Amino acid sequence: MKKFFRSLYWKISATFLALLLILSTVYIYIIAFSAEMYFQEANQRLSIPIAQRLIQHYQPVVNHQLDSSRLEEIYTIQKLFNPSIEVYVLDTTGKVLSHCPSNTKVCRMFVEIHPVKKFVMEKYPSFLMGDDPKYEMTEKTFSAAEIRDGKKLIGYLYVILGSEEFDNNFKMLAGSYILRIGTRSMSITLIAAAIIGLVALLFITKNLRTIVRTVKEFQNGNRDARIQFSSTGELNELATSFNEMADTIVRNLDELKTMDNLRRELVANVSHDLRTPLATIHGYIETLLIKADTLGIEEREKYLKTVLSSTDRLSTLVEELFELSKLEAKQIKPNPEPFSISELVQDIGQKYLIIAGKKEIRFHCILPHDLPLVIADIALVDRVIQNLTDNAIKFTPQGGVVTIEVRRNLTSVEVAVADTGEGIFEKDIPHIFDRYNKGSQKNIFQGDGAGLGLAIVKKILDIHHLSISVSSKKNEGTAFSFTLPVYHPLFEQ
Repeated sequence: MKKFFRSLYWKISATFLALLLILSTVYIYIIAFSAEMYFQEANQRLSIPIAQRLIQHYQPVVNHQLDSSRLEEIYTIQKLFNPSIEVYVLDTTGKVLSHCPSNTKVCRMFVEIHPVKKFVMEKYPSFLMGDDPKYEMTEKTFSAAEIRDGKKLIGYLYVILGSEEFDNNFKMLAGSYILRIGTRSMSITLIAAAIIGLVALLFITKNLRTIVRTVKEFQNGNRDARIQFSSTGELNELATSFNEMADTIVRNLDELKTMDNLRRELVANVSHDLRTPLATIHGYIETLLIKADTLGIEEREKYLKTVLSSTDRLSTLVEELFELSKLEAKQIKPNPEPFSISELVQDIGQKYLIIAGKKEIRFHCILPHDLPLVIADIALVDRVIQNLTDNAIKFTPQGGVVTIEVRRNLTSVEVAVADTGEGIFEKDIPHIFDRYNKGSQKNIFQGDGAGLGLAIVKKILDIHHLSISVSSKKNEGTAFSFTLPVYHPLFEQ
């Protein structure tokens, strides 16, 4: 029950009923007041000549003075035809000189004279209210006429059109049959309006209840909860916004879950890759300490070279992790500048020619003449080509071939690094740029690498807004290629 009284439907319904009750009360009051005013105005218009007719029969001036002796007689006769009147004789200032019926208690001896003068001055008087001498603060409709002695104005005949008896009878009509019928009809109409309004509100808030129920389901963990209803207006916009927000939240949660899994894999892979060189270093140094007196010079030198190689691997891993972290955090910003891609590839080729020779791998650089300058961050492009070349040499068997080829296009220069290694399974190609991805087969990416080289390549090209493509066939080799924009001095200016 408390939940119902706290609901939006109850609050809107209570507000609606309260407003309906207030407006109905005001409406009934206005109708009753308007009806009363209408009756009084109609009565006044019908009774405009009554005061003048009384003067004609009354003859109030005798010997140049007001004579009220016949006023009671004339009033008694007139009341037979119009029982709702009261008659007063006023002087020119509004003072009450006499009145009929004579037994009436008069509370005010002066009447505001301005409405009386306005009434007798106008040929067709507008609706006017004048003071009722029987009450201190009451005004009623009236009829008035001048009392003259020849041409001299000596007073007014002031006729109140709603006597005390009339007021009593009017109040009795409040319980009349017609009024009761009207009141009942009004009550039935208001009750019907209230019921129709409440039912309409029930249908209007139905969609809102659907939204609330769906939001609670989503809050309680139902990630598939969506608002399903077809309507227009603000509620439809609210439902659409919630559905889009829910999709975004679910997508972000999935991404966070994926990132958490990647973080766990990262920690596991880093731990493994750090453990291997550290264990090697620890083992050989321990051997050197234990067998210091028995080891020969050649054997000692072999152990020290192994330790040095392991420290190099460890240093490379730490550097790659640090570089990849900065790239992912967008701390590295490219500094584009024009440079010769031909010279850069030649320098890289000189370095890797020796490394490939030690593994008995043939290494080639194919460079056409008159290559244009390209624009990019030369240090980062150098890192991309070196990582791709390292990867190619690492996974190319003895007797294989690694090639760096530069091809000129219309508005760009394409750089390709190809090898004749074992290749990559087609299903693994979309994932080779993920950090620590080494493929589903161990023999694809086995060796010293920690699986970070290609991830670094992808991040560097991403911050240059460049893409990289991969083509590979199992047991035939793999080729990576990317394009660099040609430098145009005029465009730069």
